[in-house]
Amino acid sequence: MESPLVLELKGNSLDDGPGIRTAVFFKGCPLSCIWCHNPESKHVEAELSVSLADCIGCGTCRSVCPQGAADPAKPGIVDRTKCVRCFTCAQNCPPKAIQRVGVQMSMDEIVQKCAADKPFYDVSGGGVTLTGGEPTMFTDWTGELAKRLTEAGMCVHIETSGMFNYEKVREKLLPFVSSIYMDVKIFDRETHKKYCGIYNDVILENFRRLVADSAEMGFSFLPRTPLIPDITDTDENLGAIAGLYKETGVKRTELLPYNPTWYGKTEKLGVGLAKELAGVRSWQSNEKMEHCKDIFRSEGIEC
Repeated sequence: MESPLVLELKGNSLDDGPGIRTAVFFKGCPLSCIWCHNPESKHVEAELSVSLADCIGCGTCRSVCPQGAADPAKPGIVDRTKCVRCFTCAQNCPPKAIQRVGVQMSMDEIVQKCAADKPFYDVSGGGVTLTGGEPTMFTDWTGELAKRLTEAGMCVHIETSGMFNYEKVREKLLPFVSSIYMDVKIFDRETHKKYCGIYNDVILENFRRLVADSAEMGFSFLPRTPLIPDITDTDENLGAIAGLYKETGVKRTELLPYNPTWYGKTEKLGVGLAKELAGVRSWQSNEKMEHCKDIFRSEGIEC
């Protein structure tokens, strides 16, 4: 089975599903949302993260780089047009200002590390969350991982964009999942293509099928919408999403306030900001949040 790279195993997580959890962040996503909170998870391959603030100017990277791509005296430290991502600089950087993003981990290693926190899952109703990125990109592998975690007595939760092969996920992954969070970002297909890189036809169809299968297969299902200023948090978009929920019988949703803390990650990866968000650096106000919630509440949907 093709296996994904792992970004992080985050223990003691309280935001990635019910209870206390260990979140396994995988690398790779079929979407390319311009506001991605984990931009380091978009690409399946390993990447180089460079923190200018942590560089001490020691010159180690310059002395070890076989391509002559690294030099602390130059802007950005690493010339990414020359870098072949051999990660020699990351392996030798004393202050860890240069780091490799994405590592290979065996299934045994992941299960073992997650199992160490099982007492916390048991008392809190928590477990292991498979997230990313998009964990369903590697359905054979993550399905087997979910099976092994379940057999070891750990509840498995997944966070998904909804962009996947439904029949394969239903066969390989859903039997071992206790709960799902799914992002429903933008209802209009052209707007979704503009800001997320792909049309949302498959996503909306998978949403409808997950709602139906949640009752039959016994997993809990919660759709969520990240509130991106003037993109997803508009009355038109949220009203359309609320209409979808009412049509499919969804009674509960969650709204995620815009989180501007991801900007620093793009700088470390050498990725530019989308012009639409370059000046948006604040969270939504409480008044804006309540207004967005009221759009769903007016349709009888708990928010």
